[in-house]
Amino acid sequence: MKHHKLNEIPEEWVTDMFSRKFFTGDKITLAFLTLKKGCAVPRHQHDSEQFSYIISGALKFVIEGQEIIVRGGEIMEIPSNVPHEAVAIEDTTGIDVFSPIRADWVDGTDNYLRSK
Repeated sequence: MKHHKLNEIPEEWVTDMFSRKFFTGDKITLAFLTLKKGCAVPRHQHDSEQFSYIISGALKFVIEGQEIIVRGGEIMEIPSNVPHEAVAIEDTTGIDVFSPIRADWVDGTDNYLRSK
């Protein structure tokens, strides 16, 4: 058992538009995200199933050619290995849950995020 305090998890500014605080267990990554309006998450895919809960703001996802706007209080479920991308159409905060863990985030090989 571990007790985590959000204010003690370091905030990582991946780009000047995107920051995150995250931690992982054996099978789950939990991330707290901040995206400034206009922040683009490039098209990518991963083995992890993903739930994206928008606390405030709005993200426009493009998944399998379909555009979906997800606003505060809404959740997007993205299956494993499905290519997707997103753009913050407002300043946005959210929580992402991934299973299995996002090993690329842990080891810093998430270059698709760092390219912007």
